[in-house]
This record gives sequence, C-alpha cells and structure tokens, in this order.
Amino acid sequence: MDNEWSMAKEELMTAMTQLGFPEALGNEVAKNLGSPQAMERMTSYLYYVKPKKAELVVDEMLAICSEIAAWKEKKASIAANANYNRIREKEF
Repeated sequence: MDNEWSMAKEELMTAMTQLGFPEALGNEVAKNLGSPQAMERMTSYLYYVKPKKAELVVDEMLAICSEIAAWKEKKASIAANANYNRIREKEF
C-alpha cells in the first residue's frame, strides 16, 4: 500500500512540476487527496487538461475530494439502512 501511495504521489508531483507549479502545491494536493486512486485521477486531469492556473488545480482537487466524500456518505447510508432493515426483520 505504501509503495502504491508513493508511486501515485511521485507521478502527481512530476505532472505538477512539468506544468510549472511549485512542489509545495503538489505536496498539499497529494496530502489533501490522500488515496492513490484520487492522486491518479488528479494526475490524469493534469496531463489531459494542462491547467495554467493554480486555482484550476485546487478546484479540481476540491471536486475530487467532494466526490469521494459523497461516495463515502452514500456507502455509509447504505450500510446503515441494511443494519436497520436487519433489526426490523428480527422484530417481526
């Protein structure tokens, strides 16, 4: 897992610096995204869109984080609903 994370961060950092963004921004983006999958998604964005402004990079990072949070919330809701249904089945 650590190797996967390190490789994803390295690829993200390479993409960031090739586009002329400071390494510090790349580190913050990687830290906020957190997972290798999120970093890979951001790296793809950087290579395909080639944003010129740091604001666009940050906006995409926030969009990815928001989608991940919504996905986690949905999964938690599904699990809570399944537990609720199991409890209800035991009552009847």
